[in-house]
Amino acid sequence: MRTLATPLVLPHHTLRNRVIMGSMHTGFEEHPEGAEHLAAFYAERAKNGVALIITGGIGPNAEGAVTEGGAKLTNAEEVAWHRTVTEAVHAHGAKICMQILHTGRYAISREPVAPSAIQAPINPAKPRALTTGEVRQTVADYIACARLAREAGYDGVEVMGSEGYLINQFLAPCTNTRDDEYGGSAENRRRFAREIVAGIRAACGEEFLIVYRISLLDLVENGSTWDENVVLAAEIEAVGADMFNTGIGWHEARIPTIATSVPRAAFAEFTGKLKQISHIPVIATNRINMPETAEAVLQQGLADAVCLARPFLADAAWVGKAVAGDDTRINTCIACNQACLDHIFAGKLTSCLVNPFACHELQLEVKPPQTLKNIAVVGAGPAGMAFAKTAAERGHSVTLFDAQAQIGGQLNVAKQIPGKPEFNETLRYFDQILNDLGVARQLGRTVGAADLQSFDEIVLASGIVPRQINLPGSERPEVLSYLDVLRDKKPVGKRVAVIGAGGIGFDTAEYLSHEGADSALSPELFRREWQIDEGMSKRGALLSPQPQLPPSAREIWLLQRKEGMVGRNLGKTTGWIHRTVLKHKGVKMWGGIEYVKIDSDGLHIRRNGEAQVLPVDNVVICAGQEPNRSLQAECEALGKPVHIIGGADVAAELDAKRAIKAGTELGLAV
Repeated sequence: MRTLATPLVLPHHTLRNRVIMGSMHTGFEEHPEGAEHLAAFYAERAKNGVALIITGGIGPNAEGAVTEGGAKLTNAEEVAWHRTVTEAVHAHGAKICMQILHTGRYAISREPVAPSAIQAPINPAKPRALTTGEVRQTVADYIACARLAREAGYDGVEVMGSEGYLINQFLAPCTNTRDDEYGGSAENRRRFAREIVAGIRAACGEEFLIVYRISLLDLVENGSTWDENVVLAAEIEAVGADMFNTGIGWHEARIPTIATSVPRAAFAEFTGKLKQISHIPVIATNRINMPETAEAVLQQGLADAVCLARPFLADAAWVGKAVAGDDTRINTCIACNQACLDHIFAGKLTSCLVNPFACHELQLEVKPPQTLKNIAVVGAGPAGMAFAKTAAERGHSVTLFDAQAQIGGQLNVAKQIPGKPEFNETLRYFDQILNDLGVARQLGRTVGAADLQSFDEIVLASGIVPRQINLPGSERPEVLSYLDVLRDKKPVGKRVAVIGAGGIGFDTAEYLSHEGADSALSPELFRREWQIDEGMSKRGALLSPQPQLPPSAREIWLLQRKEGMVGRNLGKTTGWIHRTVLKHKGVKMWGGIEYVKIDSDGLHIRRNGEAQVLPVDNVVICAGQEPNRSLQAECEALGKPVHIIGGADVAAELDAKRAIKAGTELGLAV
């Protein structure tokens, strides 16, 4: 039996295994009718074996909510909403804690409050400093919120003391310059956290579970030290916490902590340092997405339990599959952030790139079709695979065609980009599940309409073709498409211009800037490059605010026509990482470029009205893509229903999220 499958015994609770579902905001928390949806979301995970669920952050008062009018628990009228959620989870044998989250200076769209009037770099609003009386009232609000959570049926609460939120802001010198009893000395800065936990224990009794999320590494300048954290942990333990959950990095930190470029379990060794000094169980977090990683953390004694958040978006049955040793059937979180964190910051409901059912359990249901059909799918990329899986689950007979010898389409390109190896897991998952469902495959050959005559319906998921540009000299042999480089491995010289700075352009530039280097980072190398203090002697565990990334062996220009910052439209929570990496690799990122011609001297451009020649060996075109509908007319001539999805439908700004969602929705509808 895996260690993760063994119970974790606490003084007043027993967790049925050592896998905890971490806090995630879904967007349902703000809706009056959201409780039913949230209950369905959590119940699906509870039914599949998770031991403890921690909810998205709930404010202890209106000021603490994430947004204006955001989720809070402050009065008896709000209790019934929460009881719908707790009853659904308890019906399946799991426990549930409500996370109490006061955002402090991170609060969106109004005047935030904070220990001191110091503005967060990620929030345009400057906070107002809480008075001493207001601090005491906020402590009382936390306690009252916990008492209401107990009335709502929660087994306990998680007190959010990390990620740069209000409690963390009191703890760190960089955000606390107060001169009253809640500021100045480290002991005074700890007072706010200490009073909150002590007050909750006194108000809610010994059997009420208190998880304290401690910021192990602030990863910001003038953050807390490890020695200060050691004393904090002892004090929080002494006043009544049952477990420590570990937080890594503030939201404003300029070090990746949960993106796909972060190695798995990159911070688990720091959790191990806390476990060595703690007398209560310690939970490891961040980039633990597969059972083998979780098991290694537990077996090495680095933690008593593991906390996974986004992996439960990707696969509701993660625990059941992990306990059964059925790892190949786990739909793995690829840490892309595209449909979870990026959605929340855009005011949308959370979902998942690889699993559109996440947070849509009541909207997307797999039901048997009225008529079973024999369906052909042309194209085994993300859209085609998602359709084939969903349609076959409903009972249809599906055959998947592709000119390539393997399934995956553009994912086989994406998986080669440094920092994106997790796409290999997506391909492994689809390969296994399609095989389980009996989806037939006709790979490695070009299909024509004559091959499709015997099918009832045809799905064209034939993807895209790179867009050609109208530029003198673009036919020259040194001009390549991104597929020439990433898929076909055509040789590229030492000086390269990349035309187009969308997601594909950034991927291509990153690939070219890493080629020949170790792109499969170890945790040790990752921490060294991003200047994380492994000895934890520096404030915030930060050796330097700037990463130390090895320069590119190539001279690379990443160019776009638009004025302004290159890569502005990349993902909100990950775009800054790509820009930072390329900057420190020495890639020149230029906007406002007019392309003139390509000749033997290189790429002729105008920048700010000034003519220049970039003396490059190759020009790589990443100027978008066009739908590949070459089979559409022939298929429609067969007189059968023809459906077009994925890139073949809409190629502009194509991504796997849209493709998989479109394939899934059509699979539910046919």
